[in-house]
Amino acid sequence: MKRLLKWVVLSLLGLLVIAFTGVSLYIYSKRVQRSGEIVLSGLQAEVTVNYDERGVPHIQAKNEADLYRALGYVHAQDRLFQMEMARRLARGELAEILGPKLLDADRLFRTLGLRQHADEYVARLDKNSAAVKALYAYLDGINQFQAGHAAPLEFDLLGIPKRPFTAEDTVAVSGYMAYSFAAAFRTEPVLTMVRDKLGPDYLRIFDLEWHPRGVVNTQLSLQQADWDKLQRIARTSQEVLEEFGLPQMEGSNAWVVSGSRTASGKPLLAGDPHIAYSAPAVWYEAHLNMPGFELYGHYQALNPFALLGHKSYHGWTLTMLQNDDLDLIAEKVNPQNPNQVWVKGKWVDMQSREEIIKVKGAEALKLQLRRSPHGPIITDAFKDNLGEAYAGKPVAMWWAFLETENPVLEAFYELGRAKKSDMAGVAASKIHAPGLNVVWANAAGDIGWWAAAKLVSRPQGVNPAFILDGASDEANKLGFTEFADNPHEINPARGFIVSANQQPLPNADFSIPGYYNLPERARRLEALLAQPGMRWDVKNSQTLQLDTQTGYAAQVLPHLLPVLRRQVSDDEGKRLLGLLENWDGSYQLNSVAPVLFSQMLYQVCFVAMADELGEAQFKNLLRSRALDFALPRLLADEQSPWWDDRNTATKKGRDTVIKLAWTDSITHLKKVLGADSRQWTWARAHTLTHKHPLSQQKPLDKLFNVGPFAVAGGREVPNNLSGPIGPAPWEVTYGPSTRRLIDFGDASKALGINPVGQSGVLFDAHYNDQAASFAVGSYVPQYLSARDVAAHTRSTLLMRGK
Repeated sequence: MKRLLKWVVLSLLGLLVIAFTGVSLYIYSKRVQRSGEIVLSGLQAEVTVNYDERGVPHIQAKNEADLYRALGYVHAQDRLFQMEMARRLARGELAEILGPKLLDADRLFRTLGLRQHADEYVARLDKNSAAVKALYAYLDGINQFQAGHAAPLEFDLLGIPKRPFTAEDTVAVSGYMAYSFAAAFRTEPVLTMVRDKLGPDYLRIFDLEWHPRGVVNTQLSLQQADWDKLQRIARTSQEVLEEFGLPQMEGSNAWVVSGSRTASGKPLLAGDPHIAYSAPAVWYEAHLNMPGFELYGHYQALNPFALLGHKSYHGWTLTMLQNDDLDLIAEKVNPQNPNQVWVKGKWVDMQSREEIIKVKGAEALKLQLRRSPHGPIITDAFKDNLGEAYAGKPVAMWWAFLETENPVLEAFYELGRAKKSDMAGVAASKIHAPGLNVVWANAAGDIGWWAAAKLVSRPQGVNPAFILDGASDEANKLGFTEFADNPHEINPARGFIVSANQQPLPNADFSIPGYYNLPERARRLEALLAQPGMRWDVKNSQTLQLDTQTGYAAQVLPHLLPVLRRQVSDDEGKRLLGLLENWDGSYQLNSVAPVLFSQMLYQVCFVAMADELGEAQFKNLLRSRALDFALPRLLADEQSPWWDDRNTATKKGRDTVIKLAWTDSITHLKKVLGADSRQWTWARAHTLTHKHPLSQQKPLDKLFNVGPFAVAGGREVPNNLSGPIGPAPWEVTYGPSTRRLIDFGDASKALGINPVGQSGVLFDAHYNDQAASFAVGSYVPQYLSARDVAAHTRSTLLMRGK
């Protein structure tokens, strides 16, 4: 018996050793190779890749083709699954690997027509241009890595087949990034519903300041089925992408200070684009070097050209312009021919096509899609046959991304080489959609900003914040304004430029419709930068990027506090009111006031608006920037019809709603944060988790996700770690995707940070090695000089051609 027991134990131990060895070998096969030698076909000379302590590759090549081929290879080593997911999202192919739960996302992106647009765009490319040659070299590097190595772990888990990456994929992904800017899907349907179903009195709080001529009040006669489709599109365009950790653009901060205001006497550039968080993070850092060219850049999946970059002589950053470059247009259908719409005084045929979506574990879906002269019929996304499509009013999408030449690859290729302001301006002029603010500086002392976009010209009096009537002239486009007329500044006398998604001031007499963010971030940064006698450097500039204070509370609380003082009588309530009265608007970890304020914002919105809008449209409004502007106006207007209860036909009035919102807020906070209100700190209520696309499959979230971390900052403060208005606790969904500070007194001392880590390979040393540092506001050096690169090289990979 003892021998048998001993044999069983030894056998089990042997099996465990074998299993452990097998798992170890499997994980080892997925590793990122950062040392040794590899063969990369097509190289004309040897390429050296030095990796620093964060896993950032510093690539030294002899020529441009080798440089970008090597970049593609090392980028794929760390981020191949991210590239695959970005491609599948843009092309509407997620359901093929993730199943029916991603079918809505595929329906939407097939309807947008990014696949077809990418094919047509690539066919027009000049294959002899330097930018296009660099693109194809980069893609070759990606494909050589993929063909010669074991697939990433996620490929095995999901059964993803390998297939080459193409230029069409790069263009399609750029379309997904452009689409993620588009606030129109979340805003235009709900504002149109307010106008058409509730009436103009309900629109007063949504005063659209950028359009002084007022609104167009064309009644569209949309049916409930039409509203349901539009709501589903809005939900899909936001929530599904968030759930699966697919990055979306949500704003940004950028500023540049001239040498007259810096300690070094040279310009200082700062930038932190705000993007939805994910694991891996959206940016991949790489330092490129060859004779005559050098750049430390931040790269997105499948794009060989840095969207953010700097070198010793110049650099740039980006924010989102937030201009409205997407119109939703309700078509008038010919009652005698459901495939015709009324455009410019006549019936016009719509084009149609069939798309087939493969679905994992289910039958493939055939999708019948149409296009009018105004653009794709987006309401076709959520129907399965033409009979269902004809049952409602088709809504088309006019989108500048699909209607402009948009040589954006050339734009960023040239920005990396734009030493002078005129060169930077020429490069910025090639960005047509989405609209971006390009903030730029050089070591010669110049600073500049360009609103880079093809700005569409609409008929006078048309307000594109609403769904437009396709049968009238309001849907027509008159062309685009000249780039020279776009807002821009070069070396302003004030000595600094701030871009924080606020409405830009035009250089010419035309308005720029858009879904702009609150001006509070810009105002806060401008006030700090304008301090007399301050000399800025990369150290004290960190306090600006990490600042957590906003003036928004000062617009809201004066309307809330007097009402609550009259109605709150209990001791705990009075103490909590005192916290709000003494609050300076800072979202600090140990503070209770931002918890109370944020919960009250949501509760006031819910009590006042949810009954009028219904659940679906109310959720869409919570995610729109229009609500941020509307809330102070609502609270200031005691006569607003929003204070009435439509379900009971009673007139509660503003004060009653505010008191009810306070009571409900206290009840909710006790439920989720505990009975002791002294423990309702921002640290307990406000956390950041970097989600991986596989995190929806439990328990893979425990393996792939990074976090949670308690984080300071909040909605529309400079440290904009944020999410939509909603009830506590708050999970941060977007914020600074990096924080960069470059002083051109010595650009080699630039600072930055990645929110998660360089690598998307699970168990890699650089999968999450920066996440904790990012959460507490730390910075790391971005090595540029040969001396610093050599001193911080941890491993070297040599690449040789065949």
